[in-house]
Amino acid sequence: MNDKIKDFYRNKKIIITGGLGFIGSNLAIALVDLGAIITLIDSMIPEYGGNLYNIKGIENKVNLNYSDVRDEHSMNFLVRGSDLMFNLAGQVSHIDSMKDPYADLEINTRSQLSILEACRKHNPDIKIVFASTRQIYGKPEYLPVDEKHPLKPTDVNGINKMAGEWYHVLYNNIYHIKTVCLRMTNTYGPRLLMKHNKQGFIGWFVRQIIEGKEIRIFGDGKQLRDLNYIDDVVEALLVAGYDDFLNGKIFNLGNSPPISLEEIVKILIKKNGSGSYCLVPFPEENKKIDIGDYYASYTAFKNVTGWEPKITYEEGLQRMLFYYKENWKHYWEE
Repeated sequence: MNDKIKDFYRNKKIIITGGLGFIGSNLAIALVDLGAIITLIDSMIPEYGGNLYNIKGIENKVNLNYSDVRDEHSMNFLVRGSDLMFNLAGQVSHIDSMKDPYADLEINTRSQLSILEACRKHNPDIKIVFASTRQIYGKPEYLPVDEKHPLKPTDVNGINKMAGEWYHVLYNNIYHIKTVCLRMTNTYGPRLLMKHNKQGFIGWFVRQIIEGKEIRIFGDGKQLRDLNYIDDVVEALLVAGYDDFLNGKIFNLGNSPPISLEEIVKILIKKNGSGSYCLVPFPEENKKIDIGDYYASYTAFKNVTGWEPKITYEEGLQRMLFYYKENWKHYWEE
């Protein structure tokens, strides 16, 4: 990340929705280092990953507002006077979206519209970077998946995230509220929610290996994924917030080459110095929404910004293991 981008954030007033969650807290730490003035918004709904320990060391350097993005009156007030918003709040569990589709609809669609309306009415000059997801593509028709790939979500979460994404594009095009959408793939690293396995497989694999349990991989373990370490994702967010050439556009993040689930587990066992795994059949509720192999082309974003992942899978997984071995008590009960 060049010095122009770093200088850009000094003294900028920035809102991070979902600010006590995984990506939001790591972004906040980076922005504190850059001299930004930060307000973190988080509802602290237990299942969604908000954790006060995530901002240990910067808790006195940020403003913290316990609010739900579904609360229109709060958002009408909070957006005033801010230069940028990193809109990261959301319900990300695919299984939960199928069990409680109305909650997913409220958080991932209606609340996004409320946020944009608050900005339109009370701060139309703000810029918003919206965290979207690879899940909106559904089962890939070709690989790597680029931004021209058809959108065919396999679950309620994907449909609602797709709607939230397009609201941001619409408000950019019609109301000139500057927005950028980044479709994220499997992001991993420190401060990821570890209480349960509903927010991705990587955190659960790491927890199982630290606890000395056998890792259970659904299917044959050959499923391919691309992973982005959190530091690389934070850099992508900062680049997107800086560059107004990206406004109104949608970009994939991703990594290459892809890696199989079995290879991920083998790296974890190697870095941990011990561990075991087994292959088990897919539970029926997981099988219905599984997308098979997925990895993205991030060429479009790279071509316009120069961004590309720097952290290798081995280095990233080692860093993640180290963090949770030191801090696991703050992320799950014994």
